[in-house]
Amino acid sequence: MTQQNYKIPDQTRIGHVHLKVADLNRSLSFYCDLLGFEITTMYGSQAAFISAGGYHHHIGLNTWHSKGGSPAPRNSTGLYHTAILYPTRKDLAKIVKRLMDEGYPISGASDHGVSEAIYLDDPDGNGVELYVDRPKELWKQRSDGSIQMVTLPLDIEGLLQELDK
Repeated sequence: MTQQNYKIPDQTRIGHVHLKVADLNRSLSFYCDLLGFEITTMYGSQAAFISAGGYHHHIGLNTWHSKGGSPAPRNSTGLYHTAILYPTRKDLAKIVKRLMDEGYPISGASDHGVSEAIYLDDPDGNGVELYVDRPKELWKQRSDGSIQMVTLPLDIEGLLQELDK
């Protein structure tokens, strides 16, 4: 660490995540058929790039080193989850209802103060967070200026009421 004062530019974004999967078709079924991503390109039968809204890719899926492999052990280092940000609370409610209607297991649901989130695992055991941010002006701050995040139960029924609006 040589540059003490370096700060990443404010407009920097995380562009995509690339996941090693055991079965490409099974992963495409989850990410495309269930969550609604679209395939932007395939690399033969070993890799796929998928996106929302026509971006070149938000998620890469490949079997290059993992075909037929087993999920990573839960108590090991690695990716905790991929977080997928939805544009509106109603959009999050739609995917939650879809998951419930399809009987797909949801492993958690939290209100973080700054966001509302649903948690699940993809077919390879990779954690997936589906969330919506609250408006930035509603984020609470501590006296030192840092953001005050919490982990409270999410009001799923309240979230699903968005579908009636």
